[in-house]
Amino acid sequence: QVQLVESGGGLVQAGASLRLSCAVSGRTFKTAMAWFRQAPGKEREFVVARTWNGVKIYDEDSVEGRFTISVDNAGNTMYLRMNSLTPEDTAVYYCAASTTNSGNYNSQERYTYWGQGTQVTVSS
Repeated sequence: QVQLVESGGGLVQAGASLRLSCAVSGRTFKTAMAWFRQAPGKEREFVVARTWNGVKIYDEDSVEGRFTISVDNAGNTMYLRMNSLTPEDTAVYYCAASTTNSGNYNSQERYTYWGQGTQVTVSS
């Protein structure tokens, strides 16, 4: 079993930065970790993933160059550093964990474990 708990969301102005955290527990080997987000009235969408060996995969259209995924040395916490936030980044952000080798890294279906989400609101 894997448990994920997000934190760090909040209300910020456009142009600001935030760092989200995802506390990870459970000894099951994780083939990938990822961040997804869901804006009001929209489907949940992929943001960024990190494979077990450190490869990072970004959604190029919306966040590459502004968002950075990282993991602490112990592997207990995953972060999402978000810079130059815009109102279009307003969403509930979810961290997710995959324990399989099937499915695309940017596909929700790959990820078995999900956190409860943290709200990020960017005002203009």
